Order: sequence, then C-alpha cells, then structure tokens
Amino acid sequence: MASEITYAEVKFKNESKTSGANPGSPAALEEKTSPHKSKPGFHKQLFASLLILLLLLAISFFIAFVIFFQRYSQLFKEKQNLHKMVHQNIMCKKENLITEEKMWGCCPEHWMDSNTSCYFIPAESKTWTDSKKKCTEMGAHLLVINSREEQQFISKTLKKYTAYYVGLSDLERKNHWQWIDQSPYDENAVSWHSGEPNDSNEHCVLLNYRNSNQDGVWGLNDANCEIPQSSICETMKLYL
Repeated sequence: MASEITYAEVKFKNESKTSGANPGSPAALEEKTSPHKSKPGFHKQLFASLLILLLLLAISFFIAFVIFFQRYSQLFKEKQNLHKMVHQNIMCKKENLITEEKMWGCCPEHWMDSNTSCYFIPAESKTWTDSKKKCTEMGAHLLVINSREEQQFISKTLKKYTAYYVGLSDLERKNHWQWIDQSPYDENAVSWHSGEPNDSNEHCVLLNYRNSNQDGVWGLNDANCEIPQSSICETMKLYL
C-alpha cells in the first residue's frame, strides 16, 4: 500500500518590528504607564483665546488714551487762553451746561459773548494784516464764522456804515479761501453778498451792510487787504 502524503498549506505571518510590541515587553509597559498627552487642538484654542484677549485689551487701552488726550488738549487750551487773559478782567455768567461739570462761562471784560465764543471790535481801523496782529496781541484771532447763525448774531451788533475785516483770506492767490485758524472753509456756512467774491485782485474778506431794494442785508465781500478797515476779534469762551 502506497503511503499517502498530505500537503498542508502553511502561511507564516511576518510581523514588523515596528508594528507593535509585546504586551509584556518593557516598551509596552512604558507606554501604558506614560501620562496622557493633551491634544494639539487644545493648545491652538488656548492661544487664539489669549490673542483675542490681548487684542481687546489693546483696543480698550487705545480708546482710553484717545479720551484722555482729548480731555488734556481741552484743558491745555483753556489754561493757555487763561494765561493770555491774565492782565485783563474777565466777566463770568452762570450757564446751564447739562453735559459739563463747569457752570460759568467767561469772556474778557467789555467783550460780547455767544454760546462758545467772545467777540471784540477794536477802535482803530487797520489793514487786514495789522488787524490780524491786533487780535493776536489780545490772545484772539480775526472772526471765524462757523455758521450762518453765528454771522447773523454778530451782525446785529455792528454799525451799518462800517466794514469789518474777518479771518477769511486768499493770501496765496490760488482762489482758495482759508480761515485764519485753519478751519475748513464751507461756503454753505457763510452768506456772501450777491455776486461776491468777484475780483481776483482782492484777497481779503469784509463783513459789511448793503441796501438791497428796501431791505438791507449783511454779507461777506472780497476786498483789498491794504485798505484800513475796522475788524472783529474772536477768542474761545472759558468755562469754569
């Protein structure tokens, strides 16, 4: 009887050295006993939160700095104006200022006052440049008109047959009107006489009165800077 030979297919599993470790090996024990490592996403979230917090703190600091700077600038201007008036008497009246802690509005003695400004008309007639110098000597500047209401207010106190220099000019002769305190010129905030300005050789501005039909009106008029005229000085009102 012939002997039978049975072949069996035998497969050997070749395990990689790096595929795993024997549970009983030292490496496996070390892995089991090592502390749990935090996920990378947690660190990213923490970093983003800290970055946002620092950004908010920077914005808050910037806003506080701007508010402080504005307040400091206002106090500096008030002290500067008060220093300029140190040799003058000032007159103060109580005002109803809801948003301000200060209660008294002050102008130099013999000056007219409005809501925010004080006005004075020197007795002498001078050229525009000399009028500017005169106002500066009194701690003021030539009148700057910020609204039609202000122009109407000051016009009520003026003499009809006198012309008054204001702080508007085109001294560079570029057809570019500029206020003396560098305020932006807004043609809608002032009232020119009809047809004015009309002369490219006149580079300073007057406030004067003209008869129009039966009604007279006050308005601005370009003029020769070298002709002596009266003038209007203006300074900021002080609040105490």
